[in-house]
Amino acid sequence: MVKPVFDPLAMPVEGLAGEPALAPERLTAEAVRARFARTLPWEPEASDEALAAPALRLRRAAVLVPLVERPDGLHVLLTTRTDHLSSHAGQISFPGGRAEELDSSPIETALREAEEEIGLHRRHVEIIGVLPEHVTISAYRVTPVVAIVSPPFELSADPGEVAEIFEVPLSFLMSGANHERRSVSLPEGKGKRTFYAMPYEHYFIWGATAAMLRNLYHFLRA
Repeated sequence: MVKPVFDPLAMPVEGLAGEPALAPERLTAEAVRARFARTLPWEPEASDEALAAPALRLRRAAVLVPLVERPDGLHVLLTTRTDHLSSHAGQISFPGGRAEELDSSPIETALREAEEEIGLHRRHVEIIGVLPEHVTISAYRVTPVVAIVSPPFELSADPGEVAEIFEVPLSFLMSGANHERRSVSLPEGKGKRTFYAMPYEHYFIWGATAAMLRNLYHFLRA
């Protein structure tokens, strides 16, 4: 996404999604692997961002959704982008980016970008599946590639893109009680945009990242 024309933290909380938290036994590495190996009916959640995307040729991109195995359960690895970037500046995101011509698939894009951005070597990464594409308002079609990541591993942030690497317990993110609904009136009478936010400690997860986590929640609870 481009830099927001509003401060998402300043937008009041209008409500919570409120769905129940997923049971701990559904959030183990074994259970998540098994869920991606099954075909079950479920309904992805469309975001206002996708509905507002410009009618242009969408560019391909992919992100890695790394689920790190820790003693207390799976954690989601996320990054804070540097403040000087022309897009997504200061926002929290998954490692990932635009597809390149030599990428054979969205999986290859996600693995390559994770290596470049945070130094996560693919030998630690077990791809278990993909989620539905997420269309951004900046005309990207993003494929979320979900993976189990096995420690120990070393990370090294690209200082040109990543300000911080951190983890959030998957159990926190897989509870509708932690999914805030916020909205903003767009300039020039262009209507209202509603988005999800998932504040955790001093981190403010929102926008495309929160939308993809919402679909991971819906997928795992099916």
